[in-house]
Amino acid sequence: MSESRWIPLESNPDVFNGWAIDAGLVASQAQFEDIYGLDTELLGMVSAGVKAVTLLFPCTGTIAAKRKEEDEKIAAQGQYPIDPTIFWMKQTITNACGTMGLLHALINSDVTFAPESPLARFIEECKDKTPLERIKFLEETSLFEQIHTSAAVSGQTTVPEDLDTYLHFTCFVKAPDVTAGDSENKVRGWHVVELDGGRNGPIDRGECTDLLQDVARFVKEHYIKDSKSVNFSMMALCSGRD
Repeated sequence: MSESRWIPLESNPDVFNGWAIDAGLVASQAQFEDIYGLDTELLGMVSAGVKAVTLLFPCTGTIAAKRKEEDEKIAAQGQYPIDPTIFWMKQTITNACGTMGLLHALINSDVTFAPESPLARFIEECKDKTPLERIKFLEETSLFEQIHTSAAVSGQTTVPEDLDTYLHFTCFVKAPDVTAGDSENKVRGWHVVELDGGRNGPIDRGECTDLLQDVARFVKEHYIKDSKSVNFSMMALCSGRD
């Protein structure tokens, strides 16, 4: 895993579920599902209990320019306070955005990992590390080496010889509104937070009343409308089925 360029992961529930379970997710806890569209009827096909949403999008043109502009604005002006317990990592490894999306989705969801599994061990090792130290550890560890390789070649498309890609994963989760708790630290609201290793940190996306609906609205307004590409794909991490 010390190579600077990985095989990109396919946006496919079977690939993400296989990776997650092999890495230690207790299968009954959650599973990734396709989101087939952003209208009400298609969103209604997604299982209840959405814990996180991943988005694969073309990181080019207007989208790329707006990402850069927003990063500069946040650096200069700040943003709405974000729960400091949110787990985020800076991405420095080419094509590792799928792994970043998986880690951000799983670690920030209330799911159980098998003791001593790669995910459990990774979380323990990263507990006191900075975001940059976390990615350095990911570069050097062999915890996910075989898991990533197996997942990368298990998709429906053939792994290309040219690994350069303009497609990029980001992830959305919900986090407590840290400005709205009372003296007993009870949560009085939630916010949508975007977690993208290609950015400078977690990004607040406003109040959260329904994670799936709120993310769908944001993606339509801030991603899809800014691109003529059809290369968008979304998945939801949903509560497990009994």
